[in-house]
Amino acid sequence: RPEQGRDPTQDRVRWDDERHLTLAQCGKTASSKRQLRMMAWLLLILAGLFEACWAIGIVYTRGFTKPWPTVFVAVTLAISMWLLAIASRTIPIGTAYAVWVGIGACITAIYGIWKFEEEASPARIVFLALLITAIVGLKFSAR
Repeated sequence: RPEQGRDPTQDRVRWDDERHLTLAQCGKTASSKRQLRMMAWLLLILAGLFEACWAIGIVYTRGFTKPWPTVFVAVTLAISMWLLAIASRTIPIGTAYAVWVGIGACITAIYGIWKFEEEASPARIVFLALLITAIVGLKFSAR
């Protein structure tokens, strides 16, 4: 966000009235805006992958009594939050957070079914498919 007293046109990026990151005031082309949004979505997907890593990693910490898995969880959690913060500069936070949690939840549930032999009931599979559908829907409905 530009500091008060500064000319916002001097900033490389700027916040619009709805607090979303925009490049329109900086003379960027529509192509640059698309590239910025695409990069934000890629970072958000990566953040979701790291979110699944730390969520799954918690199992291996055995209540944070195992040092290396605990370090893994802390590092992947920090990376995940950092990437979410960067992506939310461009993507509205409500959408970014929902997608971030959804990606992490889906991957964690699928990993649990595969690796920890958790139940894979038809209802669970249907609801995971609905969650994936919701994530895709949020992506395509976001401004």
